[in-house]
Amino acid sequence: MELKWLEDFVSLARFMNFTLAARDRNITQSALSKRIRQLEQWVGVPLVDRTTFPVTLTAAGSSFLPKARKSVDMLSALRAETLDQHGSTDDVLSFATMSTLVLTFFPVWMERIEANGGSFRTRFVEAYSSFSNNVSNLFRNECDFLLTYAHDCVPAIRELSEHDYLTLGSERVIAVSAPDEHGGALHEARTDGEPVNYLSYRQSSFFAQALPNAIFDRVPVKLNTVYENAMSAALKAMAVSGHGVAWIPESLAVNEMRSGQLVRAAGPELDIEVEIRLYRSYRPRCKRAGQFWAQAAEVGTLADRVSLPTA
Repeated sequence: MELKWLEDFVSLARFMNFTLAARDRNITQSALSKRIRQLEQWVGVPLVDRTTFPVTLTAAGSSFLPKARKSVDMLSALRAETLDQHGSTDDVLSFATMSTLVLTFFPVWMERIEANGGSFRTRFVEAYSSFSNNVSNLFRNECDFLLTYAHDCVPAIRELSEHDYLTLGSERVIAVSAPDEHGGALHEARTDGEPVNYLSYRQSSFFAQALPNAIFDRVPVKLNTVYENAMSAALKAMAVSGHGVAWIPESLAVNEMRSGQLVRAAGPELDIEVEIRLYRSYRPRCKRAGQFWAQAAEVGTLADRVSLPTA
């Protein structure tokens, strides 16, 4: 039996969908299905009922799930404790976070924290990790902190309600497009007329969960998905190239909007506001995590907002 089989099963139980769980685990759907079957062979009984949609757990699967979660947590804690005692990362703060925040927020924020007293060594747990995997890293205490966008309409954020967090700032998420020959949006998000070509987030990403709940279920904008990617920067590049409209964090679009490569593709009624939050682990791995948390709390909210053109 392999630990990854249990982690796969826990992810599948969370999403009840092989496609979404495979994305969360960063493997192919066929690989996930094979590993779930290997786990079932090891256990000796079926754990998943594949005849339903969405898939459901069998009675054995429902009984097995709490123990699988506990085993994953226990082994993760064992690894963390061993690293704490014998590893070389005692003084390195580990963050699970999003690529956009790494590019736009983290450098300025760290500069302010360190200017407030003392420098820190930092690292990111995984490059290009999915949002749900970042949350799982915090639940499993495999990072000291989770730095993330947050909106109460996203289920995973509600699941974090018992964790301590600091609100570090806020961010508008806006619809952008390459300009047409008159300077307007080449692809305009509208509630009437033909569907607009839409550059979509992959399902495992934060904004794939936030946008439908905060906008699309409220305003009947017509969308024709032509591209998917989990990264805001990749969607921005496709928007600059004229392929469609993308909803991206405003701070990521600063240079392109000032240079005219991107323009707003919808009015402010199709914006959403998200918080930037820092959550801390129950069992931090770095011995300086408490000091860092205190300094981050002293710095408080990074409230600067960039002024961008409206057309």
